[in-house]
Amino acid sequence: MGGAAKIGKRAIWLANAFVNIFVLLVILLLLVFGCYAIWDSSQVYNAADAAHYEIYKPSAQNESFSFQDLQAINPEVFGWLSVYGTHIDYPLVQGKNNFKYINTNAKGNYSLSGAIFLDSRCERDFGDFSSIFYGHHMEKQAMFGEIGLFAKEDYFQARKYGMLYYNGLEHGLEFFAFVHTGAYDYSVFRTNITEQEDRQAYLDRLLQLALYIREDVTVTVEDKIVLLSTCSARSTNGRDILLGKITDTLYADPFIKKEKDAGGAALAADALLSLWERMPAGAKIAVICLPHYLLLILLCLLIKSMLPKKSGGK
Repeated sequence: MGGAAKIGKRAIWLANAFVNIFVLLVILLLLVFGCYAIWDSSQVYNAADAAHYEIYKPSAQNESFSFQDLQAINPEVFGWLSVYGTHIDYPLVQGKNNFKYINTNAKGNYSLSGAIFLDSRCERDFGDFSSIFYGHHMEKQAMFGEIGLFAKEDYFQARKYGMLYYNGLEHGLEFFAFVHTGAYDYSVFRTNITEQEDRQAYLDRLLQLALYIREDVTVTVEDKIVLLSTCSARSTNGRDILLGKITDTLYADPFIKKEKDAGGAALAADALLSLWERMPAGAKIAVICLPHYLLLILLCLLIKSMLPKKSGGK
């Protein structure tokens, strides 16, 4: 009986050890998968960061030399878009269709974040009455991820201007309305509107759908308007659209001064955010996964405490 009891006790210990090891392996696999998912997500957002294109941004100082370098990499790059008070500061591309740049970046490489691209039906010289830009709605202030924030009236009212570069010149953008509509609203996603009556009807339709309109901005059928369109988190197949008109006046960016005048706390927060954004993906994974590592160590210690202690006797 003593031998049978000893064997049974041994079998129970082995079963417990097997279960503990199995649980440990499952946790390790989940940890590895979680770290990979974090790394993969970090790579997608990192690739979409506007900072990657900053050296190519056209300016009077470098006479667009760097911008021409980007065009040499990808001839379908033709302009630049900036929305003051946001991180929207990207080169513009246009493909032969509206599918290529959904998963191709401005350098012509495969990327889930895609690029900011002009509707393939529109003219690159913005001779059309309306021109439509598309970009992914992404978190972490990437691509057109901040367009949805214009649904807040105070955010919309505080961000009135932008810059549109094309044909070797910088032009002003004055935003006058914010629209929420469906992806299949063909009354909105129209191009090549030539007749005066059709232009007026189209403009009236946009203003009819607008959640907010800036009353101090006059828009007529003689203007050239742009639509910055992205997916909306507010509804299935919804689209958020920021409307602006192209102007000959190049507006100053009022947010540059605000950043310089920011208090110490805000500067410290920005510095920490900047430091995080500059950290390599491996370092970010290490920081995020640290609690998981600690949990794993505690689990190992727990399993060790459950193991039978060696007896000094036979």
